[in-house]
Amino acid sequence: MKIISYNINGIRSGINKGLLDWIQKKDPYILCIQEIKAFPEQINTNIFDKLGYNHYWYPSIKKGYSGVCILCKEKPIHVEYGIGFNSIDQEGRVLRIDLKKISVVNIYLPSGNNMKKRLNFKFLFMKEFFLYIKKIINTFNNLIICGDYNICHHEIDIYDPIKYQKISGFLPEERIWMTNFMKLGFIDSFRNFIKEKHHYSWWNYRYNSRINNHGWRIDYIMVSNFLEEKIKNAYLLSNVKFSDHCPSVLEIF
Repeated sequence: MKIISYNINGIRSGINKGLLDWIQKKDPYILCIQEIKAFPEQINTNIFDKLGYNHYWYPSIKKGYSGVCILCKEKPIHVEYGIGFNSIDQEGRVLRIDLKKISVVNIYLPSGNNMKKRLNFKFLFMKEFFLYIKKIINTFNNLIICGDYNICHHEIDIYDPIKYQKISGFLPEERIWMTNFMKLGFIDSFRNFIKEKHHYSWWNYRYNSRINNHGWRIDYIMVSNFLEEKIKNAYLLSNVKFSDHCPSVLEIF
């Protein structure tokens, strides 16, 4: 089973660039997409039916902003929209599907780049999402949590840890939250296989950041400890350029 997570930074733009052909070629069993920036009615969603996917959409109420969706070849037993916290849910940031053997959460954690306006909201989200997972993890011990966390966990996950140590995405409080979140019972699937530096999942569009590989690894596929023996492989598709992010991949038995 191949699971792919991808912040597309605008699904309509991605479709115009050839996203559908890429999906058909990669043939993921599950595809979690973040930052769709569209309502389902703005997209011809029949195209995903033709590719053989059940598809579930959770857009932001704000037009052209945020939003997540999940494409899945298996019809879920249940689909859960949001975490029951209105100010978070209205931005369309958390979507869960429960399948027969696993449950998959698609998450788009807020950016705190505007540190005056959005950092407090990011911390609120982190707190409430932590509590949400802590509440359900005993019931759903087969969780896989995909998405854009907007946090670099360790120094090797960012190209210049000294320069950005006081910038949201690499703040000590955010990194501690990641550590505590993983202590709930999760494995960073990518780091389960790749220990070296210079592997990133997001590059600023400016300053030739991608060409110079001045990136941040802020996209993760976290896997429940209970599924550890099922993990076959995990990697990044850094050559895929529909977005300023690249896809994260998990292969699981």
